Amino acid sequence: MSSPKPNVGAPVAEMSFPVVGQDNTLTIGQSKDRWTMLFVYRGKHCPRCKRFLNKLNAVLGAWQEQMDVIVVSADTAEKAAADKAEFGWDFDLCYGMTEAQMRGLGLYVSTPLSEAETTGVFAEPGAFAIRPNGTLMLVDISNGPAALPDLEELLDGMIFNITNDRPERGTA
Repeated sequence: MSSPKPNVGAPVAEMSFPVVGQDNTLTIGQSKDRWTMLFVYRGKHCPRCKRFLNKLNAVLGAWQEQMDVIVVSADTAEKAAADKAEFGWDFDLCYGMTEAQMRGLGLYVSTPLSEAETTGVFAEPGAFAIRPNGTLMLVDISNGPAALPDLEELLDGMIFNITNDRPERGTA
């Protein structure tokens, strides 16, 4: 079953994700004061995702000057907490993304190749820039971790888009 393509310019469905080590959730799809960048990663089993998130952590300050950053996977609280502890990431790490949430964002959804990989369905990588009004401005989805976005280029493009109040592209 494939997921529908995300509709840029449209409101993002409201979704909440629990945060590792906190008693709260982070929510997308609501109006707020700032832009949000949502990064979806495959989970603890993915070494490419770990390299990507290590790079994100290294440039996190520059990202947070421009927007809120949310990182989420379908991992359990225990798996996500183990990764946060091992890598020392400074960003809020969310977990427990449901298949319905994955499909609601138009992500590719995979089943594990074996229990050594992981035990449940998981989302393939995605990045979603959400305007303060809760609408989707930019989307980058992949069907595998070999095609993760370049964080420097993405941030540079987002600064340009925010500064110049650029419209959504690719709407036709």
